[in-house]
Amino acid sequence: MASAFVIPAPQVPTLPVEGTEALFPVHRIYCVGRNFADHAIEMGHDPSREPPFFFQKNPDNLVLSGATIPYPKRTSDVHYEIELVVALREGGENIPLEKALDHVYGYGVGIDLTRRDLQGEAKKLGRPWEVGKAFEQSAPATALVPAAQIGHPASGRIWLSVNGTVKQEGDLNQMIWKVPEMIAELSTLFRLAPGDLIFAGTPAGVGPCKAGDVLEGGVEGVGALKVTIG
Repeated sequence: MASAFVIPAPQVPTLPVEGTEALFPVHRIYCVGRNFADHAIEMGHDPSREPPFFFQKNPDNLVLSGATIPYPKRTSDVHYEIELVVALREGGENIPLEKALDHVYGYGVGIDLTRRDLQGEAKKLGRPWEVGKAFEQSAPATALVPAAQIGHPASGRIWLSVNGTVKQEGDLNQMIWKVPEMIAELSTLFRLAPGDLIFAGTPAGVGPCKAGDVLEGGVEGVGALKVTIG
């Protein structure tokens, strides 16, 4: 039977599930901005508990740990940002805070690669951030670990090193907005869906990387990743 698609349908982006051959289909990627006070300060912002804000990457921006990533186009200032990744098994709208963790399938580790110079230009002009955030292979990530195995991590070391030198280090308990709060707030803005990912924010120490750099990072009790900038 002939396909109804007028062009080849794109593949569904996926993340593997640790220790299995199963795949987690990714629907959307939401990212939480300035969710660690020390990072807010280093970016020149007030670290107080203001309402969270979100931006998106594209699902096909994902690339698995172990990859070599070409240095991105049209930039000379690519930054790393290590983050906890939250994977949703259920969606919904106006999710109650006390029910939010019931919607979580599991957790992983990701890096929000950012073309900082292009993001900065967009900020100055009051334009969207997509050119700085949602480019090809800008979301390295590990396999997911089900919450049924590790629970819901609320504390634990989060870190990133460049060529063996630690650049970012913090603890999940330093997040301004905790995972249940992120989910509840997001669900008032969007109809969340199974397969959605949330990149949960980064600690201080973000900085530039260059061709040849090896980025390694992790979240205690969740996983570790490694990518090379080609």
